[in-house]
Amino acid sequence: MVAVSLAVPSIIARADVAYSELAKFWTPDAQRVPYRAIETPGRIDGEKLPLIVFLHGDWQDGTDNESQLAGYGNGSMLWLDQAIHGDIPLVYVAPQTTGGYWPPRRVASVVRDALKRFPVDPRRIYLTGVSDGGTGVWDALKVWPECFAAGVPMSGMTEIAGLASIRDVPEWAFHGAKDNDTDVETGYDGAMVGSRAVVRALRALGATPRYTEYPNEMHVIWHHAYSTPALLPWLLDQRLDHPPCDFDVLPAPGALTWKGGKR
Repeated sequence: MVAVSLAVPSIIARADVAYSELAKFWTPDAQRVPYRAIETPGRIDGEKLPLIVFLHGDWQDGTDNESQLAGYGNGSMLWLDQAIHGDIPLVYVAPQTTGGYWPPRRVASVVRDALKRFPVDPRRIYLTGVSDGGTGVWDALKVWPECFAAGVPMSGMTEIAGLASIRDVPEWAFHGAKDNDTDVETGYDGAMVGSRAVVRALRALGATPRYTEYPNEMHVIWHHAYSTPALLPWLLDQRLDHPPCDFDVLPAPGALTWKGGKR
């Protein structure tokens, strides 16, 4: 059985970032991916900043460059409040997809554009997402595990196949035990399984992912999860310990060996 940890509810000081404060961008490539972005204050002397990429769920699909921020970015924007309150400079981007799916190259397109627009540290690029966005986190990590410093999937699912490639990528997964959309064990009862089963498989491979399962909660756990006090500090402490990827010329999947980062 997978060990279950319980996050302690807490109130994070709210800065109430207005949606209008997140600038609108579209990637200049053929994909034309819409995304919103903001840099929190506090950068000093040319400092390179961590990049957080938030992947929404399928009910926020579209091309309006608005819907992905609904529900305060499904709670992910609470990290902006925490960063502003704690004087932590970072870059947060929230792209938008269509079709209820996050192709890894769509995620990479946004990262590539953000690296050109913002003072991002390429060794500190993090992925997080909810529901289908959580699935998108695992999909992107599997394709380019050497490119991302950590992942935080919530209420997602993925296939057991390919997990060996992300064995050493720091992860903290979240799921509700009573999820009424994506079963915590069986996902949608197909090849893709829920977070509990994914974490169990990763641990069997020798990985040490963190895992928080809420015993009495269903699918929409995200404000609770993003409010976990230790989560953002843990995430920002992860970094690649090898040369970062060149997102202009991404390696073929599996071409590089990810050697792990600081946990």
